[in-house]
Amino acid sequence: MPLTFQTINHGRIAFGFFNIESDMLLLQHCFFFAEAFCHYISTCAAYDIWDPLERFSVYEITDPEDVGDLMGAINGIRYTGFIGDTYRKFPFPDNPLHFKQNPLGYKSQDTFREMITPYAQMIEIPFLRLQNQNVRIGDYIFDLNNFHELLRYVERGGFPGWLNNLIPEYVDFMKKAINGSTNNIFSGLKFDT
Repeated sequence: MPLTFQTINHGRIAFGFFNIESDMLLLQHCFFFAEAFCHYISTCAAYDIWDPLERFSVYEITDPEDVGDLMGAINGIRYTGFIGDTYRKFPFPDNPLHFKQNPLGYKSQDTFREMITPYAQMIEIPFLRLQNQNVRIGDYIFDLNNFHELLRYVERGGFPGWLNNLIPEYVDFMKKAINGSTNNIFSGLKFDT
C-alpha cells in the first residue's frame, strides 16, 4: 500500500506499491517498476557523484480518474481507471493475513504494462541529485532523509512487507550496492533487515 512521504516542494505525496501482485510503484501520478527503480539506484551507487544519465522512464497518467480509486478498488466497491483494472484482475485478498507484497511480482510486469497502456504515456523524468544533497524525482524534491525513507520502503516490501520475508534479488542487489557505495548521497542509510 502506498504511504505518504514529505517533499520539499509539494508537501506530502503518495509513493509505493499499490497491488501486492506487482512490483509496480506509484509516485503520485507516475508509475514504474521497482525492479527498474532498484536497478537505477544500484547504478547510481556505483558512482561517486551520481548516474550520468539522470533520467528515468515512467508511465504518466495525467487524469486522476484514469489513475483510479485505490481504496474503492481494495474494498471491492469502485473499480475505476488503471488501479481499478489491476484489482479486477488481482483482487485484494479475502484474508487480511495474506496481504503481503509478492516477491515474484516482477513476473507480472507484462500484464501490468498491458493494463496501463490505455491510460498512460511513457515519458522520461529527471531523477537526479541536486547540489544541496536533495534528490529530484520528476516534479518532486526530497531531502536526504525522505529520499532514504523511499529506499527503505522499497527494501522492506512496502507497508505489508515481503511475503515470507523473501526479498527479491533486485532489492538485495540494490542494498548491497548502497552498502558498498562511496557516494555520500547514501551516507547514513541503514536498512531494517
